[in-house]
Amino acid sequence: MKKKKIFIFFLILFNFNLFADENNKSIKIGLLVPLTGAYSDLGNSLLNSLQLALEEINDENVIIVPRDSGFNEKEKLNKAINEIKSNNVKVIIGPISNEEFEIAAKHNDLIFISPSNIESKFSNNIISIGISLESQLLALLDFIKQQKKTKTVIMYPENQYLELIEKKLKDLNLTNIKTFTYSQNPEVLTGEIEKLTNYNQRKRNLELRKKMFEDKEDEQSVRELERLEQLYTLGNVNFDSVIIIDFGSNLKSVLTSLVYTDVNQKNVLFTTVNQWFDESIFYENTIKDLYYPSVNYKEFNKYNKKYFKIFNIYPNEITILTYDALGIIYYAWKKNGMIKSVNDFAFKNKIQGKIGTYNFKNQKVIQELNIYKTENKKFIKF
Repeated sequence: MKKKKIFIFFLILFNFNLFADENNKSIKIGLLVPLTGAYSDLGNSLLNSLQLALEEINDENVIIVPRDSGFNEKEKLNKAINEIKSNNVKVIIGPISNEEFEIAAKHNDLIFISPSNIESKFSNNIISIGISLESQLLALLDFIKQQKKTKTVIMYPENQYLELIEKKLKDLNLTNIKTFTYSQNPEVLTGEIEKLTNYNQRKRNLELRKKMFEDKEDEQSVRELERLEQLYTLGNVNFDSVIIIDFGSNLKSVLTSLVYTDVNQKNVLFTTVNQWFDESIFYENTIKDLYYPSVNYKEFNKYNKKYFKIFNIYPNEITILTYDALGIIYYAWKKNGMIKSVNDFAFKNKIQGKIGTYNFKNQKVIQELNIYKTENKKFIKF
């Protein structure tokens, strides 16, 4: 039987007071963000998002204790954590970067809820609620299976995330899946994609096939030669779907190379990750249909419009995660009467936030994501 979902911010909140401990009528929640320096716009955007969340929760017993933690500044971060701790705070939203986790982990008497997406597992006293690669891959693999594709290649670049990606793929224990690494240098990339797609052989196949009909004058041969003249290669690639773990200009280079090597888009399913409804992909004319998992587009749009209406500026994408973080903390506090450890976030039921559905089973955070595709300069939910 399907388990009933728990909605963080909506009408179900009215009965949460039944859970509250009379001796714990208020909760202080820390916030670690860069409020000065080069990343101050991000920090203030995160602070604004909590203001929106507080308004929706509408509980004066929730108190936010923000501190300027800088960005990857160890001393500043450590000072900010100690200041928050001195205010009798047990749970903190942040740090925003996984590179700062080493400092946070040393404060093992505190609990940190981070918007980082690097690790889906609870890590001692740190819970990351960012859209993890694991969540995205699980959504894509389920989608690919639904499309009855059986020969998938997972492609990813040789960069600083190479070891992390390969570790995640190993942890998923995938079967019948091939992997392919490629250079970020566009000049090298094209040659690598040619090998993956067996491009040169398929091109030779076409030339040999055309020669068979060049000297023939019968109507059937003439028609076949005309058909072959419209092709660039002859023969299929040895995969029917790709998952490209990349984004931005690098993703576009990979897509361009796949089209250049004449990968048939009718036969091969193109998917990717790490997309937050970037409209620049609309102008990537090489691919007709590109699929990817992402947060709830409708809620994402509503959040952005509300944020803009109040602050007259659009928010950074990850701020919606801090918005959800506050709701998750609030639910845990109301449900348990207090928050003692990360175990208080091991919810049996699913949690519905702004981005979609969270699953906190087995000390791991998995988001149940929707699949979208780009079509006619629109994002279409599949």
